Amino acid sequence: MLRSAVVILAVAFGLGLSPLRAQAPDAAFKAALAEAEAANKRAGELRNQWTPTDAALTAARKAGEAGDFDKATALAKEAKALADASIAQALREKDLWRDAELR
Repeated sequence: MLRSAVVILAVAFGLGLSPLRAQAPDAAFKAALAEAEAANKRAGELRNQWTPTDAALTAARKAGEAGDFDKATALAKEAKALADASIAQALREKDLWRDAELR
């Protein structure tokens, strides 16, 4: 009896019938959105937020509210990449502007 129950559970999980699997896209979206928002906040602290980042965050939230978690996660990851690029730009140009000044 126990062995057959284990086999049934293994087959169910193998087929993707886990109840946790249905919640995974939502959790992945929430994690990606939190990371993107944190990176965007850091960019704001450096006074270098990009408008495309805000647009991607807004689109990600709308897709998440609509239940399209795959699209929402992709948009949140895109927003994080944009925020990370703006952070890198701010840090790079923090010191490099001196090289551009005429002496």
